[in-house]
Amino acid sequence: MPSFDPIKTKMEAEGIATSAISAFKSTFDSLVSGNTGIIPESSISPSPDLVDATSISGEPDTDLLSKTVVLKLNGGLGTGMGLDKAKSLLKVKGDDTFLDLTAKQVIKMRETYGSSVKFMLMNSFSTSEDTLAFFKEKYPELAKEEGLEMMQNKVPKLDATTYEPAQCESNPSNEWCPPGHGDLYAALVGSGRLDALLKDGFKYMFVSNSDNLGATLDLSILTHFATSDSPFMMECCERTENDKKGGHLAVRNKDKQLILRESAMCADEDEKDFQDISKHRYFNTNNLWIRLDKLQEIIKKHGGFVPLPMIMNKKTVDPKDDSSQKVVQLETAMGAAIECFQGASAIVVPRKRFAPVKKCNDLLLLRSDAYTINDEYIPELNPACNGVAPVMGLDSKKYKLVGALEEATLDGIPSLVQCKRLTIKGLVKMSSKTTFVGDVSIVNKSDERKPIPTGEVTGDLDLTEVSAGGCSIL
Repeated sequence: MPSFDPIKTKMEAEGIATSAISAFKSTFDSLVSGNTGIIPESSISPSPDLVDATSISGEPDTDLLSKTVVLKLNGGLGTGMGLDKAKSLLKVKGDDTFLDLTAKQVIKMRETYGSSVKFMLMNSFSTSEDTLAFFKEKYPELAKEEGLEMMQNKVPKLDATTYEPAQCESNPSNEWCPPGHGDLYAALVGSGRLDALLKDGFKYMFVSNSDNLGATLDLSILTHFATSDSPFMMECCERTENDKKGGHLAVRNKDKQLILRESAMCADEDEKDFQDISKHRYFNTNNLWIRLDKLQEIIKKHGGFVPLPMIMNKKTVDPKDDSSQKVVQLETAMGAAIECFQGASAIVVPRKRFAPVKKCNDLLLLRSDAYTINDEYIPELNPACNGVAPVMGLDSKKYKLVGALEEATLDGIPSLVQCKRLTIKGLVKMSSKTTFVGDVSIVNKSDERKPIPTGEVTGDLDLTEVSAGGCSIL
C-alpha cells in the first residue's frame, strides 16, 4: 500500500500546519483504501421539507452580533475566467469590485446595529498580497483590524499511479494545489484562529464565497440558528432544471444524518435519480452557519481535524501541458461537514442569497441595469424585471474569458431590464445606447467584430454580412 510518509515529509518541509497534514492524511487514506466516494441511491432518502427562511417569525436578536464572525472564502484566482489576480478584485458594478461591496456591506451593518461585527477573509498564497493591498488603500479601518486574514493551506498533487508526490522541475509551484474549501476547518485550527475566536467570546460563524454578494449576515437567520441550538446549518435553495447536475442534500438511511451528495459521488446507474429535482429538491449554496464550540469538539474527537469525504480530480501536473505527468488532486468541500455534526440542520433561502459569478454570462447580467445595488450594498433584481432575470447565452467559446467580455463592452453595457433571453454567437461590439427587448438572438459568423445597433433591439439579427452601418433581420 502506498505510504503517506513522503507526502508528510514534503508538507512539513513546506511549513504546512499539522492540522492540514492530518486532514490530508485522512483524505489520502480514503484514496488508497479504494474508497470511490460513491454514495448509492439505495443508501439515501430525499431530504425532508426544510424551514423556509422567509417564514421565520420572532424578533431578531441584535445581541448575537457581538458573538458572530463573518468569513469570506477569498482564495480563488478566477483562472476559469482568465484572471491572474484575486477574482474578488474584479469590477462587478460600476467601479465597485466584489470586495468593495463586501466591505461596504460590513460597514453598513456595523452602522445600522451599532455593533462591530467581526469580519475575516480566508485568502490563499495567490490572493493574499493583492487583497491586503486593496484593503489598506480603500478600507484602512478594516485592514488594521486584528485577525482580518487567515491563510488557506496547500497540498501536494499526487502521481496518478504511485500516489507519491508529483514532480515538476520546470515549475515546482505546479507540484501543489488548493485543498478545496474544506480546508477551512484545518486552517482555523492550524492558524490558532479557532482558539482565539472562542477565547474572545465568539460562538457563531457565517461562511460564504466572496463571489456571492447575496450571502450577507442575515440577522433573522442568525437568530433562528442560535435559538434552534443546531451545531451546523446549511443554506439551501430549491433545485431547478438549471441545477439538476449539481449536488443535493439527502438523508443517510443508516443513521438519518443529513449529508451532501455531489455529482462525483453519484454512480452512473443512479444519474436519473440524482437529476430528479422533484425527488432531491435542495442544493447547497455554500452559505454555512457554524457553532465554533461544537466545531472544536468534533476536531478534538477526531485528533485534530474534521474527517471530510474525498473528492478526487484527475489532472496533469502542468495544467498547460496535457503531456505532463498525470496526477490526482485531492480536495474536500466545507459543506460536506454537515455529515460530521450530529443534529445538523438546513434551511431553504430565496435565490437572492445565491448569486455567484462563475461565468461571463453572470458578470454581464450583474453589471447591467437588470440588477441594482440597494442601501445595504446588496445586489437586487431590478423590479422592472418582474421577478425574473434575463436568461443569458453568450457564446461560450468567444466569451469564456473576462478580457473578451471587456473588449465587447468598451462602449458600455447594454440595457437588459426589458430582455427575457439574450443569445449571442460570434464576435460583437455592445453599447450602452442599446436596449435589448424580449427574446434577442444575435449571430456573427465572420471573424470581424461587428457592432450591435443602438436603440431597441429585439428578435433575430444576423450581423455576418453587414458593416458598422446597420444589420439585417434573420
